[in-house]
Formats: sequence, structure tokens, C-alpha cells
Amino acid sequence: MDSLKGRDLLSLADLSIDELNYLLDLAASLKSGMVKLKRNKVLGLLFSKASTRTRVSFTVAMYKLGGQVIDLNPNVTQVSRGEPLVDTARVLDRYLDILAIRTFEQKDLATFANYAKIPVINALTDDEHPCQVLADLMTVKECFGKLEGVTLTYLGDGNNMANSLMLGCAMTGMNVRIACPQDFQPNAEIVEKAKNIANGKTEVTVTADAEAAVKNAQVIYTDVWASMGQEEEAKIRIPLFKPYQVNQQLLKLADKNAIVLHCLPAHRDEEITDDVIEGSQSRVWDQAENRMHAQQALLASILESD
Repeated sequence: MDSLKGRDLLSLADLSIDELNYLLDLAASLKSGMVKLKRNKVLGLLFSKASTRTRVSFTVAMYKLGGQVIDLNPNVTQVSRGEPLVDTARVLDRYLDILAIRTFEQKDLATFANYAKIPVINALTDDEHPCQVLADLMTVKECFGKLEGVTLTYLGDGNNMANSLMLGCAMTGMNVRIACPQDFQPNAEIVEKAKNIANGKTEVTVTADAEAAVKNAQVIYTDVWASMGQEEEAKIRIPLFKPYQVNQQLLKLADKNAIVLHCLPAHRDEEITDDVIEGSQSRVWDQAENRMHAQQALLASILESD
């Protein structure tokens, strides 16, 4: 799809519905081995937050395309010594073909995109995690053969995952329910954006009622209750979030064929019980694998052919 060539991906909403569906189909074809693509390019990873799946999946995805990866750990670059982002962006633009950034503030990501001519990918910010949701949607489609009409319930903190899931579900015709404590709801602007995308054709609901949100849902999704940078709040949050734990009792309210997803890392027996994440309804490990396939599709689509 030529419209993706050379593009940034700062938010899932940067994609059209056709582009999103194209990426999901391409990821499935790459996973099956039906399609093989080559991009002899150089990807830079500039990660200010700890990472396992995002770092490894992007690296392997780029290697599978025949490219190379440079891990730009901020602690060993001049970024850690206060070099302005605008300067770093313009320098990296001269060396790399594409840059994936994992940072805290969305505005820092936007700064890189504004000052670097090369494509910039959001590998996670406090606002969104679009690459994770590409893998999530791919996993749901593998399990149900479709996305349209499927209901996904997210339980826990109204964080970047909740934000991106709302957008992705609305774009693909899925119903999405976000269940979280009243004071931890997702970004109001993104809620409104998701509702505008859904345009009344699908459900976009934010509620504090976990049981009502789970009822008859086909996908049950959760994430840690305290994200990176919020570790000091964990003890305060645990009692507030306890009603949103994904456990066997709550799972009984969902559709009998429901699947369970978690973007990982998981705090077992906190936001999700050990028996659920290891249970027959868990698709967490397929979901983690699909990060690699979805990001390979994204990289291949953004980068020019050799």
C-alpha cells in the first residue's frame, strides 16, 4: 500500500481503516510464510523506558526483513546528558532509515517526528501504544476469524493501552468497553475520538462496573495497574483496582468462548490470576508473538523496497 510509504505512526488514528486492515492482513501473510519481503534498511531504537517484547520484536522483525538495528540506549548517548531532542532528531535523520521511540511524553515523540525526515514510530508513550494494538487485533482475528461485531472488554487502569484499544476497536468495527475506577478513566479526548470513529455503529463504553462490562464479551483484556513511572503508586492502587482483577469468577460472566489477553509484563495474582493467564482461554503468548509479525508488516509497509 503506497499510502504508507515514508509515513510516521504516532497514533493508531494516523491510519485509515483500509490501511489498518491492510497491515493486519499483511502480518497474517508474513506469519504464515505466504509472503516474504526484504528491506535492507537500518532501524534505530531509542527507548527511554524498559522493554522486552517491544525491543526484541522490533529487532527480530527488522532482521527478518534483511535489515539492521541500532539500539540507541539513552544512557549511553548524549540524550542522557541533556542534548536537545531537536538536535538528536536531526542527527539521527542523517544516519537511519527509520526510528522507533519508546518514551514518556507524546510531545517528545512529536518533536522527533517534526525534526526528522525519516519515519518515526510510536513504540509506546504515556498516551498510546499503537504497535501493541496491531498485534492485539491480529490475535483477535486469528481466534474469531473476524473483528467486526466482536466485543472487547478492557479492565484496569485507563492508560495508554485503554486509549489505543478504543481507537483500534472503533476503527475495525469492534465493540469496546473500558472498565476502571472512576478516578482512573482513559483520556477524555481519545474517548471522544473513538466514539466519533464508531459513529454509533459500534459500542464505545467507559464504566466503573467491571461485571457489567465483562458480561458476554468475547475478549477480556487487562494490563498492569501501575505503569512505568507509577511504581510508587502501586500500593495505593491495588485495593482500588481489586474489583477489576481478571479471575475465574469474573471470566464466568463473559462469553463461553471468550479469550484472555494481556500486553505483558504481568503481575500474576494482581491484575490477573495465575490460573487464568495459564488457562485454556489465555491467548497471551500468541499475542506476544504477533508483536513481531505486526511490526514486520508495519516496517515493510513504511520503508521503500530495496
